[in-house]
Amino acid sequence: MTTSPAPVAELEAAMSHTFRDPALLRLALTHPSLAHELGGGQSHNQRLEFLGDAVLQLAITTELYQKFPQHGEGALTQARAQLVNRGTLAEQGRRLNLGQHLILSRGEETCGGRTRGSTIADAFEAILGAVFLDAGYDAARNLILHLYQETLVELEVVPSQENPKGELQELLQAASPEPPRYDLLSATGPDHSRHFECAVFHAGQELGRGGGRSKKLAESAAAAAALGRVRERGQNPS
Repeated sequence: MTTSPAPVAELEAAMSHTFRDPALLRLALTHPSLAHELGGGQSHNQRLEFLGDAVLQLAITTELYQKFPQHGEGALTQARAQLVNRGTLAEQGRRLNLGQHLILSRGEETCGGRTRGSTIADAFEAILGAVFLDAGYDAARNLILHLYQETLVELEVVPSQENPKGELQELLQAASPEPPRYDLLSATGPDHSRHFECAVFHAGQELGRGGGRSKKLAESAAAAAALGRVRERGQNPS
């Protein structure tokens, strides 16, 4: 059995977007737990999440590229990592009150699914994917820039993290002698245009992920994302 989400009219009002295809919005709000509970034929939001992630990355990358013409790839990658990390996505989703609109299985509701940050972050990306399919890239981009407006205004300069890995290690070692560990998650694309994705772990916990055209840039982006997460929480992640 599923739980009843809140009416979507107020969500559409908060987004300033009324869906021409309401089924897309419903799909974006449908958690994968529903498929497990009702059977494999039930659609859920993971594919839209995948699409929305790409739309978000493009919109934020373009905005940073235009806003900071004096900065190179490394600095822009680090700034983007802070804007699209999981903590920031969950924060944006909470601004839209996505939790109360999620379509969850009864079990997921009982386990606190409506307030879980990762679930809200996934739904936020799925919403962006749904808007893209419903009305095109410009509509999705306008929504992203509207939601990120305050954050982008405050970002007057790209964070000056010349050595985010060193800064992260110094921060973590204030509480534990264990160094952070960087794992390569993927390396895709042709030889002349590779894309690497890395994650940074500490004390068995993933702190952040990042991507770039080299393993070094991906690790730096992961460290920058971890630093952003630490600062958002206002505490040491360990």
